[in-house]
Amino acid sequence: MLVLEEVFKNKKAEHSEAFNLRLHRGMSWFKKAMLLDEDLDLKFISLWISFNAIYAREGAVLQPQQGVKQFLTALSQLDHEHKVEYVLEHKGKQSIHLILDNPYIYQGFWDYHNHKISQASWKTEFEAEQRVVHQVLQSRKTEDILTFLFTRLNTLRNQILQGGVSYNSVVNRRYIADGCNILSMLIPIFMFILLENAEQLDTEKPFYPVMQVS
Repeated sequence: MLVLEEVFKNKKAEHSEAFNLRLHRGMSWFKKAMLLDEDLDLKFISLWISFNAIYAREGAVLQPQQGVKQFLTALSQLDHEHKVEYVLEHKGKQSIHLILDNPYIYQGFWDYHNHKISQASWKTEFEAEQRVVHQVLQSRKTEDILTFLFTRLNTLRNQILQGGVSYNSVVNRRYIADGCNILSMLIPIFMFILLENAEQLDTEKPFYPVMQVS
């Protein structure tokens, strides 16, 4: 994190105020998350806020999942050093597979339990999606892997922030831990890619700019 902060400081004058604000906010929440190893629920929330801070911008709030997908696609295409790919295929492989294979953070499972779809529907949809997931894992399609991964993590995020789980529940400890693990690896890489490609990614202003209140 110290290296990332130094790069940010050295390049700050080259970037717009809005771009610097996104990175500053993201780093502040990421640093807080790194102090919360004994509280995985709050660590996951802080990591998700950090991610939101660096991607969220005007327009994305109306279609958040589409905004996330576009952001992840752009980062994948600009990851010339293949740092994201290394995390997906090596360093974070176990956590990623556990997240993607877990039906309890697949939204269709909860749609069935909330009587929105039938049991047959959710199982059929999950099995079909899993076939696609395993295909993109085998073909090493980074942006598609990230899209599936963050869709599942978003379901986990919704469970926590909408009060769908108890604090420090033993039921979801494993996938909260896996979520924290993979987000802790990916978010600093995302920030580095942003800093190295600001001319292409410094295009939007944050949805909540800093305002002076008199």
